[in-house]
Amino acid sequence: MAEPRLAWITGASSGIGAALARELADHGWRVAVSARRADALAKLCSERPQRLWAYPLDVTDRAACAATADAIAAELGAVDLAVFNAGIGAEFDVQHFDADEVNRRMAVNYGGAVNGIGAVLPAMQQRGAGQIALTASVAGYRGLPGAAPYSASKAAMIALAESLYLDLAGSGVDMSVICPGYVTTPLTAARQGSMPFVISAEAAAEHIRHGLEAKRFEIAFPRRMVWLLKTLQRLPYALYFSLIRRAAGR
Repeated sequence: MAEPRLAWITGASSGIGAALARELADHGWRVAVSARRADALAKLCSERPQRLWAYPLDVTDRAACAATADAIAAELGAVDLAVFNAGIGAEFDVQHFDADEVNRRMAVNYGGAVNGIGAVLPAMQQRGAGQIALTASVAGYRGLPGAAPYSASKAAMIALAESLYLDLAGSGVDMSVICPGYVTTPLTAARQGSMPFVISAEAAAEHIRHGLEAKRFEIAFPRRMVWLLKTLQRLPYALYFSLIRRAAGR
């Protein structure tokens, strides 16, 4: 009997990543989970023995990403699905602009996904099979106030996924981009202000699993939040800036 499908999820110590690991494990997947916090990964894996395996990792370390991918392949087999989900820093104060902090967020959110892709894509291309998903955000549809580096990193991930989808067409490697709205996670716990249409990490994970298993390119939710941001995406700048300033009380 063939082994169940194998997924690799980064940023899996909490939030959407941990919820998705549980969701996939509960639906027949084997899941390798990575994050910097080894203790949190160990706790997560103890919830689903023989379904979850911990591989601590700093996604900004390109060599470590490659070594982790090699270790997963050697110990568990070929990765069928890679979800590059590590992300930090939604809130940003332009009055204290710190270039190092902006670059760090880009290095984790965007660079971490790039490092992960580099670690798994060659083997998938050689097999002619596999799926890669990047966790972006509806915040990547347009620049949002108070979220400059976060919106920029997520916009970069969306553009990267779009280009790779086109480049990989016919190769057997599928590309997906995940664009959540507000989700209850440690990343949003410290957020100031309202979070319209917020959903739980568990609900987000269910949306993501259905989208991944259907091999949809864009997996965006909740629907009302997506419709709102997609509408704003189509507005000319003058109208968009006016509406957003008013909504933000600026």
